[in-house]
Amino acid sequence: MSDTASKILDVGQELIQTRGYSSMSFQDIAVQVGIKKPSVIHHFASKSDLGVAIVRRYRDTFATQLQAIEEDPNKTAWEALAFYFSPYQHFAQAADRVCLCGALAGEIPALPEAMRAEVKQFMEHHQSWLERILQRGRSNGELTFSETPTRLARLFFNTLQGTLLVKRSTDDLSQLEDVIRTIKRMLKE
Repeated sequence: MSDTASKILDVGQELIQTRGYSSMSFQDIAVQVGIKKPSVIHHFASKSDLGVAIVRRYRDTFATQLQAIEEDPNKTAWEALAFYFSPYQHFAQAADRVCLCGALAGEIPALPEAMRAEVKQFMEHHQSWLERILQRGRSNGELTFSETPTRLARLFFNTLQGTLLVKRSTDDLSQLEDVIRTIKRMLKE
């Protein structure tokens, strides 16, 4: 991938995370990257193509990182969860920024089908990963909880995603801090 294409993806991702897919335009991207609009079209023929490329890169980056943590025999379930919480904490500290796929979830009816599929894969992968980490932590005695790993994974994922949106509207970072503290407490029942 060229440096220009990478910059286009970076700017497009930031615009989606802060303003939404519907508000992102090739013109906005061109201005921020410092190129002309036809240069954006040269790299990504349509807004849909660009959106899919942004989500796929985001999803693949997370998938690679989560897989590495999960497969590392030296990482505890607590370390895996701490790693998982870190992007949420990062986004919560940035003004108006949320998880890319969380931002897109609010626009699902307006998204092209290929983007919907990418967002769905992201959501499903994250919940499955959390489920496996919770199961591993319970199996090796690190974590104790009474609910099923599947239900807890859904609860944790949905709560973290939603909390970023609430934080965006309230500008109250303690929202996320309280959620993470409560999740940790739930795993020590």
